[in-house]
Amino acid sequence: MKAGTNLETVLSAHRFAVTGELGPPKGGDAEVVKKKIELLRGYVDAVNVTDNQTAVTRMSSVAAAALVVQGGLEPVMQMTVRDRNRLAIQADILGAYGLGIRNILCLSGDHQSFGNHPQARAAQDIDSMQLIKMVSDMRELGVFINGEQMECPPRMLVGAAANPFAEPYDFRPHRLAKKVAAGADFIQTQLVFNVERFREYMARVVDLGLAEKVSIMAGVGPIKSIGAAKYMAENVPGLEVPDEIVKRISGAPRPKRAAEGIAICAEIIQQVREIPGVAGVHIMAIEWEQAVKDITASAGLLPRPEPVLAPA
Repeated sequence: MKAGTNLETVLSAHRFAVTGELGPPKGGDAEVVKKKIELLRGYVDAVNVTDNQTAVTRMSSVAAAALVVQGGLEPVMQMTVRDRNRLAIQADILGAYGLGIRNILCLSGDHQSFGNHPQARAAQDIDSMQLIKMVSDMRELGVFINGEQMECPPRMLVGAAANPFAEPYDFRPHRLAKKVAAGADFIQTQLVFNVERFREYMARVVDLGLAEKVSIMAGVGPIKSIGAAKYMAENVPGLEVPDEIVKRISGAPRPKRAAEGIAICAEIIQQVREIPGVAGVHIMAIEWEQAVKDITASAGLLPRPEPVLAPA
């Protein structure tokens, strides 16, 4: 066991894993996080705590993840290289470990021009690939990125992201291979709506032997409205929303469109679950955490395995 987390236990046992997503508030109210914990408890094996998602300033992922630990749920702390240099990143990782956080997802971060501080300067001291390697070396070798030995290495399960839907498609499995070589233990993908494209991606991943080295979790999420469906289909780079999904949402009566989005998400989960090499799903329902209960129930993902406590 690398970190002894609940997520690692589920993945190691080849149980179909389920993670959710918790967006910290745009303020310092811990009660917001606590309410979201209760919406997700019992329906996920761990929950991602986002790090200034969409480059919008929010409560730090370290602090919010610590609240999740206190609330008895297991966090996956997201960490972007956009906002911190290597000193700050390593300090935050050590601090997070000291607060009981045992899973980390290494990300580049959305460009600051998309957020509420477009004038901000990005740190970009290291890239996401180097971040994966750095956290892995901190755990396995007990060294900082400069090679200096540390006391009490942070034994964290290391995750990374992958996008099967970004061009060039043929390059995507090879980029995943680089993240596996850097030390990623699990992967969470971009939202899957085009199941056939994802199936082709996974076939190549399996052929490369990567599914034997890393646990791959398919990203899924509910579409709440026709406006959201059209926006994702037309404006989000690296995301493919087939026309039939947009038509299903728009064809549903207005009061039932959210329920239709949940139904579509559950159907996609059932489809990706049958694809060789898929170890679980990551449900992205930020600011709609109450939908996770219905999604997991409809997809046949309940009950979840009894959680294990991570080592102190």
